[in-house]
Amino acid sequence: MTDAHLDELKAELQAISDLNGAAMVLEWDQSTYMPAAGADARGRQIALLGELAHGRLTSPRMGELLKAVARLEDDDTVDGAMVRRARRQWERASRVPAALVSDIKNHTARSYVAWTQAKPKGDFAAVRPYLEKTVELSRRWSDCFPSAEHVLDPLVDANDPGMTTASVRALFDELRAALVPIVQAIAERPAPDRSFLEVGFPQAEQLAFGAEVAAELGYDFGRGRQDLTVHPFMIRFGAGDIRITTRVDEHDLTDALFGTIHEAGHAMYEQGIAPSFDGTPLGEGASAGVHESQSRLWENLVGRSRPFWERFYPRLQARFPQQLGEVDLDTFFRGVNRVERSLIRTEADEVTYNLHVMLRFDLEAQLLEGSLKVADLPEAWDARMASDLGVRPKSPTEGCMQDVHWYCMTIGGTFQGYALGNVIAAQVFAAARASLGDLDERIAAGDFGALRGWLTEHLYQHGARYLPDELVKRATGKPVGIEDFVAHLKAKYGALYGIAW
Repeated sequence: MTDAHLDELKAELQAISDLNGAAMVLEWDQSTYMPAAGADARGRQIALLGELAHGRLTSPRMGELLKAVARLEDDDTVDGAMVRRARRQWERASRVPAALVSDIKNHTARSYVAWTQAKPKGDFAAVRPYLEKTVELSRRWSDCFPSAEHVLDPLVDANDPGMTTASVRALFDELRAALVPIVQAIAERPAPDRSFLEVGFPQAEQLAFGAEVAAELGYDFGRGRQDLTVHPFMIRFGAGDIRITTRVDEHDLTDALFGTIHEAGHAMYEQGIAPSFDGTPLGEGASAGVHESQSRLWENLVGRSRPFWERFYPRLQARFPQQLGEVDLDTFFRGVNRVERSLIRTEADEVTYNLHVMLRFDLEAQLLEGSLKVADLPEAWDARMASDLGVRPKSPTEGCMQDVHWYCMTIGGTFQGYALGNVIAAQVFAAARASLGDLDERIAAGDFGALRGWLTEHLYQHGARYLPDELVKRATGKPVGIEDFVAHLKAKYGALYGIAW
């Protein structure tokens, strides 16, 4: 091995990163400003860039370079981690034909636009052919990994390395056993009032307040921006351009506010990654679950905490005096933390949220297995919502069309990251609290730099240098487990609802 080989490898990885970044710019535009009529051309453009990136990643030269630097893989260094991550990407990508990559990107770009048009009308018939094609393409992608024990395994591992369908189900069984009694106990208590959150809040004022909060938490608008979209997301084009999006419901103050905090949490993670990792496979989050842990940490453990609202509620009242002027802090705090059996995942409370995730994971597994037909998805969804959460959607808009994921990417391997995120968030936050000591006082005083600094030191700066389990263990001193999450729910909601567990 020579330094020249390592330099050439880094140059190739940078080129691949730039191609993927360019595709993401097109995807961001498609989700924000692109007219619907641009779907066909946009699909071709994104597919072409994806094919070019895939071609460079799987080229014979990439294999030669990885072989030339192979001895670095045993080193506990940044370069060693970069080579290990690059080899994993190369090995996985080499199994997937370029034509299939192109077909998936072309199809999902069209599917996304069809979904944006059909969702408001609840027109499942309009997206059904797209979804059927997506299931077919997802199976074909998974078939490229014939050693997998379950059709969902390659998709799960792509987003959360080291996890399988079986390990996810084991975690979900443990979570469900803990969550169901908590939900049942809370459901027996009177629900706090939240009508004051639904009285009408102008869009411009909501956006301004959300941006103010995001900036104070630490989202750097000098390296990002916020725009409106149908389904909020964070997207990274490079270390200096990490953007967030939100949506606004003028009759529900919490939708845009907590959505903005959520996406800012993702973005602060990305903005905290070591700058030297940019353009390499290390310049991204360690996994979907770890990434989601940071959005959920800022959204729920910080943004729905009482110390947070001791800081921000007077400002919110001043911005919306007619709506909130007569609502005291205790009433507001209980309202934004009300637990209820609801229809929409992104609006669900901390206690019931994971039940939404489990439903999706099970249904997508059935779609890929072939035990559930796409035509029967709305009915299957509604039945699971009724049995798991005690509510039934009025239309597919509130049901199987509410989430963008199945309409803009392959099916499978994404949703388990949301549940993992809740679990990891509580574990990381508990470790930060133990280390910082006066975390609640700092939050109430508007000092978010201490928490962000701790997270940057122990989590953010490392990007994808470590596998997710190792990263969490380094940060918290123990492997991923549900104990801190369950303890958080019992402590917070036991106090709010007067329940002694």
